Amino acid sequence: MMNCSAHNPYPSIKIGIVSVSDRASSGVYADKGLPALQDWLTRALNNPLQFEPRLIPDEQAAISAALIELVEAGCALVLTTGGTGPALRDVTPEATLAVAHKVMPGFGEQMRQISLHFVPTAILSRQVAVIRGQCLIINLPGQPKSIAETLEGLKDADGKQLVDGIFAAVPYCIDLIGGPYLQCNAEICKAFRPKAAIRSFE
Repeated sequence: MMNCSAHNPYPSIKIGIVSVSDRASSGVYADKGLPALQDWLTRALNNPLQFEPRLIPDEQAAISAALIELVEAGCALVLTTGGTGPALRDVTPEATLAVAHKVMPGFGEQMRQISLHFVPTAILSRQVAVIRGQCLIINLPGQPKSIAETLEGLKDADGKQLVDGIFAAVPYCIDLIGGPYLQCNAEICKAFRPKAAIRSFE
């Protein structure tokens, strides 16, 4: 699934998107996580994108297996939504940590800081981010509105960035682990890279 024309100069990116929900996966209600992730990524990235979607129940072994499968399928980035709270069935962080080669705690810390601007219960969120091989895996909140807030950060009424979202650091992180070059749409999310890491595709 591409979001750009055939003349797009940026490398094609394969992204895993995973929605974790007992009820959505069993058809009790329509899943909102996968459409929210795909919509935001399509707007935020200028690369041609290929999505690998998964809708799975809150089962730790199944989540871990899906993450490993997506990494082995060549995904440079995997984003999950759902299953990160303190409820008994919330096991997405445990499943993610179980497949980690490296843990990246800054992503979870920043997500909670952003969410605390909106709700005091943000401290109950347990999102983590890890690296497995050459893939960055990030747990996101379960609500579409919260997904966009944590990825984009906070802006004032004039569009000035007040607090950076976590996605600002994602492209450079993927650079550092040997992944493809992600080019962000600055109107949605401006990525940060050191000057020496910025490439021109003109």
